Amino acid sequence: MATILIVDDEPDIREVIRFALEGTGFRVLEAGHADEARKLMQSEEPDLILLDWMLPGRSGLELAQQLKQNPKSRGIPIIMVSARGEEEDRIRGLETGADDYIAKPFSPREMVARVNAVLRRSKPEESSDQIEIGGLRIDNVSHRVTAEGQRIDVAPTEFRLLHFLMSHAERAFTRSQLLDQVWGEQIYVEERTVDVHVRRLRKALEETGHDNLLQTVRGVGYRFSDKP
Repeated sequence: MATILIVDDEPDIREVIRFALEGTGFRVLEAGHADEARKLMQSEEPDLILLDWMLPGRSGLELAQQLKQNPKSRGIPIIMVSARGEEEDRIRGLETGADDYIAKPFSPREMVARVNAVLRRSKPEESSDQIEIGGLRIDNVSHRVTAEGQRIDVAPTEFRLLHFLMSHAERAFTRSQLLDQVWGEQIYVEERTVDVHVRRLRKALEETGHDNLLQTVRGVGYRFSDKP
């Protein structure tokens, strides 16, 4: 049974979300603001966080940034919830570290579907594969990325993206193909989301100088290669 943390300052919205989630078997925790959520997470480790953008005091965007910068919480998926439905706002939320974005008003059924989809995506498929290219190694069992023994921390979505590209090295993929293979065909995510996660993955790989392995193919998309 997965545990979901709802962070929203509106009790009525928390109640609607809690009722929908508990009705499908989830355990639910609630917090009305960012500091309450941080305090709660000192004793609880949720499997996913539903985080409202507009919170009193520290915003949901600030909290997402802090959680993704902390090694202990950066692997927890975040779905940003907001009445700000413009594309730039969605991109900003994803760049901050959110794994998905849902605009208010939303249906409880859509919320549950999004939660299930993100939880599925956050768990790597069972595999004994260890792939090493250009000094970079990815282990799909231990869920680790290393370079010459140095561990590189990557978030769940970036891990799946990297594993897929390394599993198909030298092949160029369009953004649409990557969305289907990494996010899933039934999930609506804009193609620009791929660019956001590629930037985040490259930033992580910069620590060991392996960001050049993730190459942009002009007019197509991206490929993983150790060839110039």
